[in-house]
Amino acid sequence: MVKVVQAFLAQPGVLLVLKTLASLVGVLFVVQLARWMNLGGDVRIRDEDHAGALADEAMCGFVPVAVGLDKARIGALVRDAQGRVMLIRRHGSHFAARLLESHAGVRLDQQFLTVSTGDSRFGTITLNLGPDAQAWAASLRRLEG
Repeated sequence: MVKVVQAFLAQPGVLLVLKTLASLVGVLFVVQLARWMNLGGDVRIRDEDHAGALADEAMCGFVPVAVGLDKARIGALVRDAQGRVMLIRRHGSHFAARLLESHAGVRLDQQFLTVSTGDSRFGTITLNLGPDAQAWAASLRRLEG
């Protein structure tokens, strides 16, 4: 039996094939492990309540009174009773949020609202707010700056 295995391994290219198969099995194992742990995936904001919960998670006590949800559900604008507006956007498999302090980085293009916070790490996001885009753009003009 040992001689048969040695003869098999002595064949040219057999070790390369075995290494490749072992690597493939390892990759498939990691993929299955990631699925089991619910890592990655296509994370979206489910609805307006979810956007409000994300805003409260980002800033404790932020109670939304209005939510502008992107059609693709990758971002949202959330306003509270004090007039503060929070921008929420997808960041990998999580969400990031910033309070908007100025309307300087806001640009309206029909139903699309492009918002930049000035924070280079947060970046710029274009939200498809549909017919609500104009109302949100007008309300953001009330912010200082």
